[in-house]
Amino acid sequence: MAKIYLVAFGKAACTMIKAAQEIIPAQFLAGKAIAVTNYANVQKIENIDVIGAGHPLPNQDGQAGAQKIVEQVMLAQQGDLVLVLVSGGGSALMPAPVSAISLEEKIMTTELLLGSGATINEINCVRKHLSILKGGGLAKMIAPADLHALILSDVRDDDLGTIASGPTEVDSSTFADALKVLNDKKLCDKVPAAVQDYLKKGSSGQVSETPKSDDPCFNQVTHTLIGSNAISLQAIRQASASLGYDVFIYSEQLAGEAQKVAEELALYAKNVIDKGIDKPCAILAGGETTVTIQGTGQGGRNQEMALAFVIAAEKYQLKAEWCFLSAGTDGRDGPTDAAGGLVDTNALERMHKAHIEAGLYLANNDSYHALQISEDLLMTGATGTNVADLQILLIQPNTKISQPGDQNV
Repeated sequence: MAKIYLVAFGKAACTMIKAAQEIIPAQFLAGKAIAVTNYANVQKIENIDVIGAGHPLPNQDGQAGAQKIVEQVMLAQQGDLVLVLVSGGGSALMPAPVSAISLEEKIMTTELLLGSGATINEINCVRKHLSILKGGGLAKMIAPADLHALILSDVRDDDLGTIASGPTEVDSSTFADALKVLNDKKLCDKVPAAVQDYLKKGSSGQVSETPKSDDPCFNQVTHTLIGSNAISLQAIRQASASLGYDVFIYSEQLAGEAQKVAEELALYAKNVIDKGIDKPCAILAGGETTVTIQGTGQGGRNQEMALAFVIAAEKYQLKAEWCFLSAGTDGRDGPTDAAGGLVDTNALERMHKAHIEAGLYLANNDSYHALQISEDLLMTGATGTNVADLQILLIQPNTKISQPGDQNV
């Protein structure tokens, strides 16, 4: 009898695999299901081997988890089904570097990319070409068994080849593209020599490319997109409208440097306010910004955007009461314990009272401590899911600007 092999990886791995286990009759499951997730989302689930691993930087626990998944799926035979549950974060959580690259070298490369301002697509382009699993590598291992992936998207455009670096999907990027990313971000001389050498060998044809669309390993591969940032954004839109807000969708694919994006959003809000509003309005966005690290502070892209918005709101004199949320849906913004920032009209005044200069903290990429001091960090804990970031700006009409000590919006 054909069997079902069940594996999951990403920040939503536990919630996804638990639901799958409840639906699939136990007699159809082969072996013990495996879930690899970040430490904060680890749950004890009966009959499932749950492995906690490092994120956003990979570690040995993740490598061990990746090896367990490889060993499990390699048992699948033609006619069996491997059900793969994919969610954001899987790239870091399942490191399986090629033999020419050590885990330490991959960690160093990942850290450099994360601090360079590179987009998630650019980061994953490099990671795909340093891994045996990413960029369709897992699909190649599973063939000729059937593979169906249920995918929770945390990227713009819901590009399935980008989510968790597309382990079950066709990879359209090349070794040459990966080298271009390092060149564009001025990282070629900073990444380990082994990484640079391997990518150059791949670019010259000395190493096989990642699987492309004509690879027969994809003949038995299907997928279903089960959740995304866009779906979440539309849910917020409906909820806002039901509460009586005029709703403006600022962007469904928010991207760019967090500080610049925050200033552009503040200008957009000023334009809405200056045209006149007679009822509360909600300006919504979803996506994923980036941060090019220049300072030595602590924070994440959402905290940086929240702090930058506070400064921009003061600069452009938003003449209304407002409250702004920028947060990661996974509950973890960058290498911090905060999900993001929740700021309002009086946030800058609270910082002044605490004798801190918001602009200096922003310049030092230290949004975490600025928002911590003003009590504007959003702390949710791990949410067990991941559909990128959401931004919500609420504006009240025809009200005076509150003075220090007034209630928040």
